Amino acid sequence: MSDMTGADLVDLDLSADTKEAAARALAERMAARGRVTDLEGFLADVAAREAQLPTGLDGGIGIPHCRSEHVTAPTLAFGRSARGIDFGAADGPADLVFLIAAPAGADDAHLTILSSLARQLMNAEFTDALRAVADPARAAALIRGEEPAAGDEDSAERAAGDEDSTEPASADGEDSVAAPAAASAGAATAPATGEPQPSAAPDPPFRIVAVTSCPTGIAHTYMAAESLENAAREAGVEIVVETQGSAGFERLDPEVIAAADGVILAHDVPVREKDRFAGKPTVDTGVKAAVNRPGELIGEVRAKAARGEATAGGAAGSAGTAAATPVERGGEPGEGYGTRLRKWLMSGVSYMVPFVAAGGLLIALGFAIGGYEIDKAPSVTDHFPWAQADSWAALFFQIGGVAFAFLVPVLAGYIAYGMADRPGLVPGFVGGSIALTVNAGFLGGLAAGLISGAVVLAVQRVRIPKALRGIMPVVVIPLISAAVVGFLMFVVIGKPIASAQEAMTDWLDGLSGANAVLLGALLGLMMCFDLGGPVNKVAYTFATAGIAVSDPSDSAMKIMAAVMAAGMVPPLAMALATTVRARLFNAAERENGKAAWVLGASFISEGAIPFAAADPLRVIPSSMVGGAVTGALSMAFDATLRAPHGGIFVVPLIGNPLLYLVAVAAGVCVTTALVVVLKGLRKQARDSVTRDPGDADPSTRTPGAKQPVSA
Repeated sequence: MSDMTGADLVDLDLSADTKEAAARALAERMAARGRVTDLEGFLADVAAREAQLPTGLDGGIGIPHCRSEHVTAPTLAFGRSARGIDFGAADGPADLVFLIAAPAGADDAHLTILSSLARQLMNAEFTDALRAVADPARAAALIRGEEPAAGDEDSAERAAGDEDSTEPASADGEDSVAAPAAASAGAATAPATGEPQPSAAPDPPFRIVAVTSCPTGIAHTYMAAESLENAAREAGVEIVVETQGSAGFERLDPEVIAAADGVILAHDVPVREKDRFAGKPTVDTGVKAAVNRPGELIGEVRAKAARGEATAGGAAGSAGTAAATPVERGGEPGEGYGTRLRKWLMSGVSYMVPFVAAGGLLIALGFAIGGYEIDKAPSVTDHFPWAQADSWAALFFQIGGVAFAFLVPVLAGYIAYGMADRPGLVPGFVGGSIALTVNAGFLGGLAAGLISGAVVLAVQRVRIPKALRGIMPVVVIPLISAAVVGFLMFVVIGKPIASAQEAMTDWLDGLSGANAVLLGALLGLMMCFDLGGPVNKVAYTFATAGIAVSDPSDSAMKIMAAVMAAGMVPPLAMALATTVRARLFNAAERENGKAAWVLGASFISEGAIPFAAADPLRVIPSSMVGGAVTGALSMAFDATLRAPHGGIFVVPLIGNPLLYLVAVAAGVCVTTALVVVLKGLRKQARDSVTRDPGDADPSTRTPGAKQPVSA
């Protein structure tokens, strides 16, 4: 720990008013020490981590932290604020601020030391000592664990393990503040059993297993573990915590899990191997809940166990339980119905897109080789002269048509899969196929997928005899769910949805003039809003739905052309911006810019994500404006496209290809200009804030010296 912090990294009079200013003030100290190579890049990484989950903790603590490629070695800077700084804690501002910086590839030993410090923040003696210390060097020594927090001998005795003490803090030598860096580096799982009073301890004791994890895996993960262990010790229960942190994790012993009476999952990223806890009374919550109210969580899991609730999952079809679905396994705690619905739909779309890309490109290749009459060619199983180009064109076209025929069934099947796991596949695929049969199209596929998942979930909630549970997933659930979904799609909702699908198609066919241009602009905005995220996928799915037929209309092909053109704009614009104004970007962004040329040209919008993550307020609005310009121009130029993917590599298949490229170039130039201007204004503002008014000649400053920061 001695090389991670020092007096020069301590500010006992932190004057910042905001968490951003506090992070900058402490980060500047790291930069002056040579631990941060790119201040702005590092602060962008800190802000991105802060956006995932506020880092304020009850008790007046703020612990901003991140992994960053701009950090050379694990480093900790400490600041103390007299006025307090809002880091999002429920109980108010933080007066103790710890900025923890870890390199992107930090070794486990360093990260474990930082994690042990995070545990110490749950110790009141440690934080009280930091509030009282007057010397930066002594504050650094306290953080490093080189002297007792309160300066008394009792703390040292507790660190040595006074077995006669009945105080909760002395029940475990690791609780002493005297040696935070020396706390067991490998104790990712440590029982917190203590010596409870006979009158308060159950016989046998209630046993809990817990998992803690946070997006970075450095601070909250270990603080939550420490908090749970302390609360368990006070409650007289046994707990073993698995910390899934940056330094990896040591899996809980299966025997320990089997013997546990309850489970606490405190996480803000998906729990790894969550199925291990299936069938146990479970409390599933965010990591900060374990830090701030561990006693309530322990009481909640004990109450669930007393009621016989088992919410962690179980075998499909078991009474009262249901296995965690793919969406739940990859989700966040506390998600609402709207968020889950979006994830269910995106589950279907994500499995459908490869069929769209493969089928669409094969169909487009068939048209390129054999012309637009190739759709009238006979089946290649009956007629296939090997030496004729038209035969190969017909082969590609017919393979692509077969792939396209799977679009709606795959969409419906995997929406149901996201809702109900594997039991949802059969009714989902059946419902999707019926949607094609009754001409309900993609709208019918969406409805079939949601209905299939709901039917399977309803069947799984029915209590059945234990003897029948083995055949539930193989016979009973597929039989009942397929029959119900088939009835609903054929008899009840199939035809109304088909009518709605036909009305939407007629509306698209009737678009012209200003209406078409406005639709192109809207689709361009959606494609550039989240760069491959849900909104982007909605626009893309809307476009591909129109061409996923044997004879798409001109309006559908215009929409497809506008969507692909807009999706190419953000990465190409970022690549151009890093070329014409390289000084506005750091070294990593300039390197990403080289790759963005290829990604953008290939219609991979995600190539702009590194730039949007580092500077979202400038990159995303600029990309949306450029995308809207390109989408509108593409529709105005009547450009058409039969292929759902391919970027510039399918230009020969585009109607009005030259004007299409003009539309793409116009959007790229608009986005590039906006990004360059906005980043330039930010750089000027930053320079004016950090410039020392009393120094007339900036060139005389000492390199790396700390510059004043506006409060």
